[in-house]
Amino acid sequence: MDAADVPDDLVNVLFTEEQIQGRLRELAVEIETDYAGKDLLIVGILRGAVMVMADLARSFSRHLEMDWMAVSSYGSGTKSSGVVRILKDLDTDISGRHVVIVDEIIDTGLTLSWLTANLASRTPASVEICTLLRKPEALTMQVDVKYVGWDIPNEFVVGYGLDYRERYRNLRDIGTLAPHVYS
Repeated sequence: MDAADVPDDLVNVLFTEEQIQGRLRELAVEIETDYAGKDLLIVGILRGAVMVMADLARSFSRHLEMDWMAVSSYGSGTKSSGVVRILKDLDTDISGRHVVIVDEIIDTGLTLSWLTANLASRTPASVEICTLLRKPEALTMQVDVKYVGWDIPNEFVVGYGLDYRERYRNLRDIGTLAPHVYS
């Protein structure tokens, strides 16, 4: 689905599919350089990070392993509930492993702050975060993010895995959702 398929639902397009793919290739190069000669496990956060994780992984020119977690702090609304729940845990033992958490967006920072601490307690060699988008103005928790695609304003965005009530995930671009859709 393209932005042209839902023109009345978007205020504007922030990033096109081409821009997203280009930035993910750049992030993959950064990560590959930092982990040269090391085994790497990337952990995608379901469901939003599916697109980011898949395209980031395909941008690597080396072997890596992937696993998934599902955590929630949103429910079906547009604001974080403040409570983090694990819905699906890792299948992989991360003890002694280099782990990069891959997410599509950091909003308040609550989920990734909690998740980073949770994974760090499992004695990995390292844990870093890679996110396509970050909202610095919305952060309420300190989160050290090593790899950031873009910083964006504190607006409700959809597309490329980001949803509103499970819609818009398959939008190829990322755009600001029109308030009339969610108010």
